[in-house]
Amino acid sequence: MSKRNTPQRRRNILALLSEQGEVSVDALAKRFETSEVTIRKDLAALETHGLLLRRYGGAVPVPQEMLGEAVQPISAYKRAIAKAAVARIREHARIIIDSGSTTAAMIPELGRQPGLVVMTNSLNVARAISELEHEPVLLMTGGTWDPHSESFQGQVAEQVLRSYDFDQLFIGADGIDLQRGTTTFNELLGLSRVMAEVAREVIVMVESDKVGRKIPNLELPWGSVHTLITDERLPAAARDDLQARGINLICAAISQEQ
Repeated sequence: MSKRNTPQRRRNILALLSEQGEVSVDALAKRFETSEVTIRKDLAALETHGLLLRRYGGAVPVPQEMLGEAVQPISAYKRAIAKAAVARIREHARIIIDSGSTTAAMIPELGRQPGLVVMTNSLNVARAISELEHEPVLLMTGGTWDPHSESFQGQVAEQVLRSYDFDQLFIGADGIDLQRGTTTFNELLGLSRVMAEVAREVIVMVESDKVGRKIPNLELPWGSVHTLITDERLPAAARDDLQARGINLICAAISQEQ
């Protein structure tokens, strides 16, 4: 089976697991005529979606008592926003992906972008990128771990970012203040602002229910934001307000495939 037929191979792995009760990396690599590295990425991706548990040398089904703990699926609105964001990435681009569930929704599509270089401060984003079959070049900021945002922050991370230049920053927000800009519950704002400084285009990705939500901590003022990608539920008044501020506004529609 071709390495490129990843979804089918992963469905077949799950079918074998259901049939046999356990699978090994070695046996799967031989069966599908691919490398053990590729199979490990398959198992890691399937584990991320709560479909199996990895064990040394292979995988086993998810125990019945753990089925209720599965990760919530990504909403159709987040997927639409993520797809619109990935469509803006050019070949051989150098991008930053900040931590967050909406930005992370981009990752499944990134393996199709040739020559991509991705910087992130998020272990979850880095792990998901490493599981892509054709993963981009991956860079990490390092720095001080912040358990609240589940990302690296601080001066070391800022210094690393300033040693590069980037085409685009993809960043989320806890809220959108129509008068001021993006807002956040997190009081560590320095790294987000440095990310915006070193990127030629700053792209904010939020679901429309966050627009108008006022939170005390201003993260990025409108003068630092070029593009806002949200979903088609955004009210007309908010659309007019954002466009009047010179923001490139994209309201992503949910496709029939989603």
